[in-house]
This record gives sequence, structure tokens and C-alpha cells, in this order.
Amino acid sequence: QVQLVESGGGSVQAGGSLRLSCAASGGTFRINTMAWFRQAPGKEREFVAAIGWRNSGTLYADPVKGRFTISRDDAKNMVYLQVNTLKPEDTAVYYCARSRPWGDLGRTADTYNYWGQGTQITVSS
Repeated sequence: QVQLVESGGGSVQAGGSLRLSCAASGGTFRINTMAWFRQAPGKEREFVAAIGWRNSGTLYADPVKGRFTISRDDAKNMVYLQVNTLKPEDTAVYYCARSRPWGDLGRTADTYNYWGQGTQITVSS
């Protein structure tokens, strides 16, 4: 059974940083694209960043480019999201997602078939 467990969220002031972690268990990992999405109150879930299997590449949403960095450690079945220079508009629940094996580096939710429960980031001005 595949499980994705996020951690590392919290409340920070604008300009602050956090490091989100996602621990994956069950099924495959090395051959899956991993991604982070977020959902703010009253808004739809949106793509944040993705990293391809075997570190084949990364993809970022425009609002987070240059501030967020996605990485993965295949030896530990972990994926990370370093979030810097946080803004109030980054406030959301952040979700980790796993693609099907050899999945594309995709921005859309249908690329991913497993999701974590989310971790909250709250940024105050």
C-alpha cells in the first residue's frame, strides 16, 4: 500500500523559509515522478513543483520559480520542497503526490495517482 506522509509545515512571517518533507512507502519510488501541489482556502488545488524519476528534470509553477526548490533522495524514498522568501499568498495546504511508474513531468493532477494528507503553511505579513 502506497503512503505519502508530509511534514515540515508551520506558521512563518513573510520572507521566512521552511523545508517540507514527504516520506514515501509502499510500491515504487525511484521510477516515479514526484510533485508538490497546494490548495489555499476557497481555491482549487494548484501545481507547485515536480521532479522526474532518476532526477530527469524539474518543473516549477511560475509563482514559485526562484524561491522554491524540489529535490529527492531515492535512497531514503524522500522528496523535499525548500520554500524560501515566503509570501502571504503562499499560505495553503501543501500536498505531496506520486505519479504512475515512469510518469511524465506533469503540471496536472491527473499525472499523479497517489496523494498525501497535506501539511499546512501559513505566512503572515
